[in-house]
Amino acid sequence: MRREDLTAEDAAALRACGAAMAEAARAAILPYFRKPLTAENKDGQGGFDPVTLADRAAEEAMRGVLAELRPQDAVLGEEFGRQVGESGLTWVLDPIDGTRAFISGTASWGVLIALQDMRGPFYGIIDQPYTAERFEGGLGAAKLAHPYGEAPLRVREGRALAEATLFTTFPEVGTEAEAAAFQSVAREVQLTRYGLDCYAYALLALGQIDLVIEAGLQSYDIAAPIAVIEAAGGIVTDWEGGPVHEGGRALAAATPELHRAAMALLAEQGA
Repeated sequence: MRREDLTAEDAAALRACGAAMAEAARAAILPYFRKPLTAENKDGQGGFDPVTLADRAAEEAMRGVLAELRPQDAVLGEEFGRQVGESGLTWVLDPIDGTRAFISGTASWGVLIALQDMRGPFYGIIDQPYTAERFEGGLGAAKLAHPYGEAPLRVREGRALAEATLFTTFPEVGTEAEAAAFQSVAREVQLTRYGLDCYAYALLALGQIDLVIEAGLQSYDIAAPIAVIEAAGGIVTDWEGGPVHEGGRALAAATPELHRAAMALLAEQGA
């Protein structure tokens, strides 16, 4: 199945499935947040890549929803890998994007849910369970639902690079060359901030910031942000302007002008 083949009824069912997964993940995660919690380190190369019981419980909960509602679809999740399907559609799941933030007690982590076909993601959810914010994009939706109501998702326009706000998660970004390339953009913008994980992409879709530049991503880190930002009118590519839904180096921008300007600076560094 391709996105073009989906009927209005299909779209409604898929959005309902996404919402059910987000609710299941919230219920699985919140009992662990800001509580004593042991994190295992998945990085065997001397770094720190934590995983917790909350990560695993949330992915299991979402896979349980899919087993009931969409058993024909494939699944790719950070914690439990790939499950084949027969529909041509794949759900890409990151149960807690920002586990470092989660174990630190900050609220910049989120649950990422994406739906993609062979061309990449076309529906996504960035859900922040603790603040009860759900950013949804694709299949006719581009909205933020929160405890005080709803707001449309729409990137902000009319900003030159010198007026832009830029985010990334880690100050070191990636390799030394990638960090140097990032700094070439950071020197030209008005404001650079660090550390928000997936929440930065949500803020771009909401029209609060203008650019997110990252490196070293996996598919489950970026698939949902792509769908949400594109539904809000923004652009997400790799640093060369190509597809990035399988991971790597991501450049998310509110407008084509900002995207071109940032991409040119990244290219000048040869990263």
